[in-house]
Amino acid sequence: MIELMEDLPDGTVGFRFHGTITGADYDRVLVPAIDAAIDQHDRIKALLVFDASFEGYTLEATWDDTTLGLRHWDGFERIAVVSDVPWLKASFRALGVLLPYPIRLFGCDGLDQARRWLSESLGTIHLDEDGDVVRIAMIGRLDPAAYGRIDAELATVISHHQPLRLLLDLRQFEGWLGLGALSQHLALLREYRAVPKRVAVIGSTRWQQAGQRLLARFVNAHTRYFASDAWREAQGWVSSPS
Repeated sequence: MIELMEDLPDGTVGFRFHGTITGADYDRVLVPAIDAAIDQHDRIKALLVFDASFEGYTLEATWDDTTLGLRHWDGFERIAVVSDVPWLKASFRALGVLLPYPIRLFGCDGLDQARRWLSESLGTIHLDEDGDVVRIAMIGRLDPAAYGRIDAELATVISHHQPLRLLLDLRQFEGWLGLGALSQHLALLREYRAVPKRVAVIGSTRWQQAGQRLLARFVNAHTRYFASDAWREAQGWVSSPS
């Protein structure tokens, strides 16, 4: 049986799974709720709670689950899974590698923590203009929605700065949440690869320094990495007319 959870914020759907889950359970409860939520919000968050009575899926339910996931491949912002079932947690871990949105696992004693994770703000991207220099600060762990929020603003800013001098601030950047966010990042690089003249990357970790070397292969620009305490030096270099 699948039970719809009612006490969740707008844009979040939740389900409790009991006993053996059948295709009829999907058709009656889960599919209509997800379809309606995505029609209203485009991208939603989901809370899946598998309590101690959960026994598994029938073959029909497994097929319904697969087709639903394919139909709404990019319809989720993130999913929290609450369960103590080892095989189920292993399945979601494997699935999380393939999906374009983050999945996070919680034990059955972590329901409140799962709710908080779904409601909290994750990473963000800030754009600032300082004369001829555009600063992009990537903060926290980014999901695909973070890129969607700055897409129009970025296009406008870039149109006002030709050629573009870019200061990429990674000092508070923690990485990407899922393949979807990473693919959005790479798509952004491909779209604007010919625009920058100079790119200064400011970071605090070795992988961020390695990221600057990778960036140099993607963009037609002079790129240089600066440590987090070399902010003024980075500003001077990226602003240099030479």
